[in-house]
Amino acid sequence: MILPIVSYGTKVLKQKAQDISNDYPNLERLIEDMFETMYEANGVGLAAPQIGRSIRLFIVDGSPFTDENPEMNGFRKVFINPKIIEESGEEWSFNEGCLSIPSVREDISRLSKVRICYQDQDFNIIDEEYDGTKARIIQHEYDHIEGVLFTDYLSTFKKRLLKRKLNDITKGNVKVDYRMKFPLKKGR
Repeated sequence: MILPIVSYGTKVLKQKAQDISNDYPNLERLIEDMFETMYEANGVGLAAPQIGRSIRLFIVDGSPFTDENPEMNGFRKVFINPKIIEESGEEWSFNEGCLSIPSVREDISRLSKVRICYQDQDFNIIDEEYDGTKARIIQHEYDHIEGVLFTDYLSTFKKRLLKRKLNDITKGNVKVDYRMKFPLKKGR
């Protein structure tokens, strides 16, 4: 089932999410629904807060980047209760967007490597290192479960320039081709 993605301005996007256990209700179905929702919206990652759930869960599928980065082929994962252990490497800038903030893209600097400990769909504990675009996708989605949006990294000046656009998104005054919920949309 395709779920609505909550937009910028929704409180759950600014909350630190809670760990879950292997008896979380309908977890398998939720994960399937999240992948279906992400694919419908043409995303490469989706965190549970983006569908209104304040839990430490996100999914990724880097296959849309396969043309430029062949190593992204098969990079489809579920991250449950993740914890970034270390970020390292060179800082690099990349033009990021977010399904919860449609029509806004900005260059964001992040470190190029990440080490993350998480549980997979079967609750096996995994400790892995990623670099490049894989690290970037993980860092972006991890931020969501920490209550951080990519716009939080922007300068005060840049935020001021985007203020009207962000307010319009909160009100639902934005064109999207996937299901969304807006906190201030009139007549919802």
